[in-house]
Amino acid sequence: MLLGMTLFHALVVLHVATGVVGLTAFWGPIVTRKGAVNHRKWGKAACYGFLGAGMLAIAMALLSLYGPEYRHPEITDRTLYEGLFGWMMLYLGMLTIGFVDYGLAVVRHSRDRTALRAPRYQAVIAAVIVSGAWCGWFGFKVGHPLMMLVAFIGIVSMLIQQRYIWQTSDPPRQTYVGEHFRALIGMGISAYTAFLSVGLIRMIPEHVFNPAIWAGPSVIGVSLIIYFTLKGKKQAAAKPSGSRPHPQ
Repeated sequence: MLLGMTLFHALVVLHVATGVVGLTAFWGPIVTRKGAVNHRKWGKAACYGFLGAGMLAIAMALLSLYGPEYRHPEITDRTLYEGLFGWMMLYLGMLTIGFVDYGLAVVRHSRDRTALRAPRYQAVIAAVIVSGAWCGWFGFKVGHPLMMLVAFIGIVSMLIQQRYIWQTSDPPRQTYVGEHFRALIGMGISAYTAFLSVGLIRMIPEHVFNPAIWAGPSVIGVSLIIYFTLKGKKQAAAKPSGSRPHPQ
């Protein structure tokens, strides 16, 4: 039991360290000029930080579900605890990894999106969908709408990615930029939500099951997606109708 507790606390410390890197660097790509050196540097730091935090979240979730000791005895609803800090945290960790993987891959394969059909990428998307489906089903069983909501958002996001990957007609050349942006905003939403669980249960345990608090990252993230999408459409509409891109 002592070994398990030591391992769990070590994972928490590592999760916090990698999460702080990701959470801090996440805003760099948003405020810097897209495609510039600083944008790429901040983006890589955020992605690698969140990738580490996502893997550690999965490890902590598995320990919460199958570890030898009884964690957080002050929480009396053990089934709901298992759902939020076990299955949902595992899913959010997987979702974060899935968004990071896709967000980097669409840029890497911007000239050949069919490369995203490879088993290596499809396996990650499938893992997110399966873990999300189980999270949503568990949330339905325990009557917690938050688990169902985050599962729905993640699964729909994966299906939108699949539509881009598998569509038969070639999309406009710059479509991958929007895919990249939405994936990395989604990465931030899932990571902030998962990271919130680590501090929430320790700082304000009486609100640990409050859906309004857990929904905060999703509200902010979706608002950012809507804002930048509308901004991009407005900029595109402002261009002269007769203008054509210069040949490369």
